[in-house]
Amino acid sequence: MVLKIFFPSCCASAESGILIGRWISEQSSAVVLAVVHFPFIPVQVKQYVSDVQRVAKVDVSVLGSWSNSKQEKEESLSEFLEDLGIIFSHEPWIQISKEGDSKFWDCSTLQKHSNNSTEEEIILVYYDQRKVMLSHLHPPLDTATSTNHEAKDASRLSAIFDTVAKSKVLFMTDRYDDGPIKLTHWQSDGVEASIIVELMKQASVPACMLLTFLLSLISGVCRSRLLKFWPLSFLWSKLSTCEQLGHRLQHLQVISSNKKAQNQTQLMRKANIFVSLLIDVALGMLLMSWLYRKNRIGHLADTLIPVADHVAEELQDLLQWLMGAPAGLKMNRALDQVLGRFFLYHIHLWISYIHLMSPFIEMILWYVGLSACLGLTVALCILSDIIALLTFHIYCFYVYGARLYCLKIYGLSSLWRLFRGKKWNVLRQRVDSCSYDLDQLFIGTLLFTILLFLLPTTALYYLVFTLLRLLVVIVQGLIRLLVDLIDSLPLYSIILRLCRSYRLAAGVKFRVLEQQDGKPLRLLMQINPLSYGGVVQTYRLPTYSCYPKDSWTSLCKKLFLGELIYPWKHKGEKQD
Repeated sequence: MVLKIFFPSCCASAESGILIGRWISEQSSAVVLAVVHFPFIPVQVKQYVSDVQRVAKVDVSVLGSWSNSKQEKEESLSEFLEDLGIIFSHEPWIQISKEGDSKFWDCSTLQKHSNNSTEEEIILVYYDQRKVMLSHLHPPLDTATSTNHEAKDASRLSAIFDTVAKSKVLFMTDRYDDGPIKLTHWQSDGVEASIIVELMKQASVPACMLLTFLLSLISGVCRSRLLKFWPLSFLWSKLSTCEQLGHRLQHLQVISSNKKAQNQTQLMRKANIFVSLLIDVALGMLLMSWLYRKNRIGHLADTLIPVADHVAEELQDLLQWLMGAPAGLKMNRALDQVLGRFFLYHIHLWISYIHLMSPFIEMILWYVGLSACLGLTVALCILSDIIALLTFHIYCFYVYGARLYCLKIYGLSSLWRLFRGKKWNVLRQRVDSCSYDLDQLFIGTLLFTILLFLLPTTALYYLVFTLLRLLVVIVQGLIRLLVDLIDSLPLYSIILRLCRSYRLAAGVKFRVLEQQDGKPLRLLMQINPLSYGGVVQTYRLPTYSCYPKDSWTSLCKKLFLGELIYPWKHKGEKQD
């Protein structure tokens, strides 16, 4: 039988005393948590251990004795340490002794009530109590490929980590206390740090209460009936700026909540949201300071009108090219002229609208720039909405061309079924056989011929404006991806992985320190940190994307049939 003793490295230089920890019988392991120094009163130690068990909900007991003598070991001390096993009555009673500066320690066990005379093999495992205390052991990410042996090892490690993590009450007493019990553990020299943290927590409660009250007022206004009327509800559901503001409002409600985090996952989620908001606002303030320095807002407004005029001129040239013989293609001249003049009139209206708004553009941009103080993501969403407004004429061209093309495609498919003696059954949603008379076949043939010869002209306009629309959608999609990256990236977890990698543990590894015949094997337990990919996969924040998840097959089908592609989020869609 192999007995594993997990001994904190911070107690290697502690004075002689008794070992307090937890005995895990399923694993034949003993997790040492602290050393109680001599002198002490056994009754007070038992009372203290029972109090720790009641508060921490951990089966803590006196495991054995610890002897650290720089001189030769005295027989009286050894007899006294053996007698302690009778007072505290733990099976097995562990005896660990260190003589001087020797690298090898003596470890033995006493089992007075056991008839098993076989000698146990003892493995002494050193662990950094502070790192194990502050770390969080993550289960295997790929549970499908993990074996039963790996899952069992993870559960064994989890028992050791939980034992140390739940024993916070034990670490509130140290060797400098004036009480009758003096302990040595990882926090013996730094209890004042915990006091400072607790004071900061108490000071943050009024601020969180005030922020919660303000956010409840804002959320109440957002849920009011005023925003449920048609124009406001439409804008709130279609503009990405409103979606981002609502998303950030939910984040503020999460981090300002008085409710305590129930587990490590909720705590890390709050911390990730807080750091994400902090960095987002900091980047937004940097952007705002850059915009208002050296009158960059005025230069941007002066550049915007010429750029809009240049885009309109390019569209006019494109339409003039389509109204001629584009790429040497023979188009239907009457339909070509009607469509070209129709679109040219829309461009003329758009240019007039831009020049009508030109005196107010600088003032609009000045006030829009102030929104960067709400965060870089809000500024990017406003930029996406501005692009959508400035390219609204392209969207109109795309809708006109798509509707006309879709009408002809469905008309041709219906007339093609007429030639084959079939029709679409609306009630049963299938194609059924049908008999047509001669007049119906003659009219169907004429309509099919007209639609077929007009299709190339319509398809060319649809193709050109679809490419322009896709270009705008791609630009908006890149902006949306950047916003989603800032919203979902667990920045606090990544920073924690970079600076304090032991806080995010994926497992442990053991390194052999010393090995000698007749002496216990000494191992050092080190924490394997979670990989950066695992950190992102575990703690990634949910996002509200404005783009539906269509497959490439579905997208190509929509483009071929002339169905509209909306880069908008349907109500109730939430993407994780």
